[in-house]
Amino acid sequence: MNQGSKQNRIILKKLILVTLLMFGFGYALIPFYKKICDVTGLNKDKIKVSNTQMDPARWVTIEFDANIGAKLPWVFEPQTKSLRIHPGEIKQVMYRVVNLTDRTIVGQAVPSYGPAQAGAYFKKIECFCFSQQTLKPHEERLMPVQFVVQNDLPKDVHTITLSYTFFEQVKAGATK
Repeated sequence: MNQGSKQNRIILKKLILVTLLMFGFGYALIPFYKKICDVTGLNKDKIKVSNTQMDPARWVTIEFDANIGAKLPWVFEPQTKSLRIHPGEIKQVMYRVVNLTDRTIVGQAVPSYGPAQAGAYFKKIECFCFSQQTLKPHEERLMPVQFVVQNDLPKDVHTITLSYTFFEQVKAGATK
């Protein structure tokens, strides 16, 4: 066997070893990554619903309210005024918004809850309040809110009011 063939075999063995080590490292990364996330608290910002099992023995009334901040020329209203649900039940309601002007306007909805303690148990899965809404002149839009009320809602809470107030977002230095 000549010197070149011997060197080729050594390189081949090294390449096979490196390939096996890379595969093993990739395989070990999954539990290693999970452990790092647990220790550092990463991925804890996901919505955590403590119990999504519906409680058929209990009813909660959800009331929906809509308000407009000062001088915002929009119509804003819930399509459903109230809804009876079981804790743990996922529901969706729609809000209607209309820009009454001849200009594009950007707004941001801010939620509030009554009673205030109920906000900790009212989990929005999808909501127009998560981002600013841009409405073109005279545009009308239906916007969803998908939510669940957690089962550990205190037993003395029978009604929750979800109220949104839309405020116009004005860029710094901009004029109306």
